[in-house]
Amino acid sequence: MKKFLFSIYLSLFVFTGFSHAQTPLPQDVDFWSNYPDDVLAETLVSRMSDEELLAQILMFGWAGAEPSDLLNSWVIQRGLGSVKVFGWNTEDIRKVAKSVRILQTEAAGRRFKIPLFVATDQEGGWIRHVKGETSDTPGNMAIGASGYPIDAYYSGYYINKEIKALGINMNFAPTVDIYTDLGSTVIGPRSFGSDPVNVGILGEAFAAGSIAAGVIPTAKHFPGHGDTSQDSHGKLPQINIDEEVFESRELVPFKYLIRAGIPAIMSAHLSFPNIEPDGTPASLSKKMLTELLRNKLGYKGLIITDDMQMNGATLFAGSAHKAFTMAIEAGNDIIISSETATLGSQIWTKNLALMQSSTEFKNRVREAARHVILAKLKYFKSPDAAPLYPDEKTIYEYIPDKEGQKFFLEQACRSISVYRKGEFPYRDNGESILIAGPFNSLFDEGRKRYPSADTFHFSYSLKEDESNYSSWNADGLYYTARRYDTIIITVYDRHTANIAKRLRDMGKRVIILSIMSPVHVLEDFDWADTILCGYSYSNYSYAALFGALAGEFEPQGKIPLDGDF
Repeated sequence: MKKFLFSIYLSLFVFTGFSHAQTPLPQDVDFWSNYPDDVLAETLVSRMSDEELLAQILMFGWAGAEPSDLLNSWVIQRGLGSVKVFGWNTEDIRKVAKSVRILQTEAAGRRFKIPLFVATDQEGGWIRHVKGETSDTPGNMAIGASGYPIDAYYSGYYINKEIKALGINMNFAPTVDIYTDLGSTVIGPRSFGSDPVNVGILGEAFAAGSIAAGVIPTAKHFPGHGDTSQDSHGKLPQINIDEEVFESRELVPFKYLIRAGIPAIMSAHLSFPNIEPDGTPASLSKKMLTELLRNKLGYKGLIITDDMQMNGATLFAGSAHKAFTMAIEAGNDIIISSETATLGSQIWTKNLALMQSSTEFKNRVREAARHVILAKLKYFKSPDAAPLYPDEKTIYEYIPDKEGQKFFLEQACRSISVYRKGEFPYRDNGESILIAGPFNSLFDEGRKRYPSADTFHFSYSLKEDESNYSSWNADGLYYTARRYDTIIITVYDRHTANIAKRLRDMGKRVIILSIMSPVHVLEDFDWADTILCGYSYSNYSYAALFGALAGEFEPQGKIPLDGDF
């Protein structure tokens, strides 16, 4: 991947210095007026009320199929700066496009006509907040297994090309956390792997593809979520590494992206007590965000918090409104809340009052709002920006992306890794075969290669301690498997790993198809005949796994984790 291409794309978003117009701009100036970006940004900020400034740095989410009346009120009455599409009710992508169009129309009706940043988490693989017909891709660990930056680039390109058609202009991806704690259930296959340099290179390529597609990438989770098994949704994780490891490992991917001009970075609710002795989460720490990220690392883009409704932030701060205050003071430019606050919420009233009583705090809000508006000017006035008013009637012309479908299958094939090689390739020689797993697409791909195979469906959330003999659980699989010569079973977590281990002493050929993180099959599976790693539950990964198993191609992927795999 040529770095100069990335630099060209990212130059649209990097902040420049601010200068004041020598002659005041007309009173009717708005976002779309034809003036230099820095001059216009400064003029708009200087004319905004405290309420408009504070609203501009907030991002609220909508969790339903369509935005709530409350979220619409924030846009219409307060001039909310950004919204986020969460993944709980996004099966109907036409409604997503329609909702974006309505919200942008409401924003355009305000006096400065400042458009909204519309964000989502479309990382690829496991994390895919906009569902429906969007591509369910092999994901970051599959990219790490192939090792090709071009796979990262085109993954970023096609993923973001699809969401761009919906009017989504900001993506909270790539995830550049290093897969250090192999017991982590938070990051896992969201990571490109355990090598910091490879993660940086692949993250840079993914971001370049996103920019080429016309969507703003956001590197996360600064300064690195990979060395903890704890989830900041529920508590504040502590990562007890020293400064040397912090510099030489955690920060490496972010240094790559900062040098390339990444336009946005997400701050994480993580505590590094050996770096920030009082335990302040990175997302609330001026030392982490202003002194380190801005000043030492020279980062110029937007800093965006992770969801402030996560306990990792609020429990430390003591309240939601205090967490918002600390996040702003620390140096964040956009503060995210998955829940839309009430119009009279203390995160609004308390911080608005603080703006009016503290010049320092008000100046920090103004600075953040200026960063946001300047980034918007550079983005929305570029020729590659996402449509402000997407047409829901035409989105199926773009989603799923036809060229993207071809690419993701090829990428999945490049990712398949052989961990254990028994009778491989495995041919259908008339033995009785059972395919066990949670998804119909798995069975469809299996039957294409093994037409006589039977199938056993279990729930994706199956637990190994379920005890009745129903065919939906572990015991049902155990007793069914006794009738077959070969069992092909999907493993993706510790529960399914334990279920598979019950087949060990049955005298059967057992073939393991590992999806998601491969850590669950790296130990105690030396008895299995063949183990293939595919890294996701994407249809493309199932097709690639069975294609490799049947000998349609020779898998070349390497498990992207430390160790001799």
